[in-house]
Amino acid sequence: MIHLERLTWDNYDDVLKLKVAKEQKEYIVPNSDSLIHAFFAMTENKAQIFPFGIYLGKTPVGFMMIARDVPWIEQYYGSPAKYYYIWRFMIDKRYQGNGYGKEAMLQALDFIRTVPPAGEAEYCWLSYEPENTVAQKLYASLGFEERPELYEELAEMPAVLKL
Repeated sequence: MIHLERLTWDNYDDVLKLKVAKEQKEYIVPNSDSLIHAFFAMTENKAQIFPFGIYLGKTPVGFMMIARDVPWIEQYYGSPAKYYYIWRFMIDKRYQGNGYGKEAMLQALDFIRTVPPAGEAEYCWLSYEPENTVAQKLYASLGFEERPELYEELAEMPAVLKL
């Protein structure tokens, strides 16, 4: 059973060991960099960041980081406050193709909707490289709608889901 676990001192090292396939490296920031980015977003921008390990039982299979009302989303997307942003998301190369990514995304959306960690929100945003067709199909299957008019500014394809 797939489940999300908040990262702590006891388990953060699990996600640092996870890797994507060679052909996916251009799409994914290393998890160690993601945690550093989270630190600066929290300390410099006062952003609320929620990093999770994605686990199959006790086995780490992926990483996800959710943010709330980060300033660059407002800057690039023109989005008003009250939104969440799936900032980082990956499944380790050894565990891809098993539906774990979709299940983890469903749990993340459920977490945002039913246990709003930083308050209720109207939208959930994310972005991805347009060449990453696997990500595009996954997000579309969950109801995320691409916003191609915002692509130029960000150089990633933004997509939004009304919660």
